[in-house]
Amino acid sequence: MDLIKFFQSGGFFMYPILLVMTLGIAIAVERFIYLSMTQRATEALWKRLLPMLKARDVERAHQAVENQKTPLARVFNYGFARLLNRASRETVEAAMEEGVMEVTPLMQERTHYLATLANIATLLGLLGTIIGLIDAFTAVSTADPAQKAELLSASIAVAMNTTAFGLVAAIPLLLLHSFLATKTAKLIDNVEMATVKCLNLTME
Repeated sequence: MDLIKFFQSGGFFMYPILLVMTLGIAIAVERFIYLSMTQRATEALWKRLLPMLKARDVERAHQAVENQKTPLARVFNYGFARLLNRASRETVEAAMEEGVMEVTPLMQERTHYLATLANIATLLGLLGTIIGLIDAFTAVSTADPAQKAELLSASIAVAMNTTAFGLVAAIPLLLLHSFLATKTAKLIDNVEMATVKCLNLTME
């Protein structure tokens, strides 16, 4: 009940902040699910391919990744296609690097929005407070002198609600951004490490 009263007393800007927070949480949940599933798929694919790569059975390895859409599979598709054509190590390595450059934005997609949304929530909170204070001082200027102090303190308390709510929205979004950025970096590192190991196993 207190939360509802707190929200309602904050004024119009509480609604945009709530929208920003909801959008940020939706993006964070979608990214977490995607990154977790991709990480598991990457580890499973690497375990499946490792015996083939050690045996230098590039043709069977290529068939295993040909129809998969995971980032690692797409990178390996670039490399295996060159390996089957007897290309040099430099050519295969360049093809795999091209693949990594192509899939990296897919893994990083939308995560950076969380930091932007956190900043927007903070700024909306400050804007709501400033507008609330302007309204408060305008109202106080025409109020009875005996009631001015009480009216002003109540109006300021209400105006500060938007700043508080903006921070309540921004802090979790920043923490989620940091967590997901770290998770994304780890996934990219795993893909890059797998490409190097693949090259070393198939082109010794």
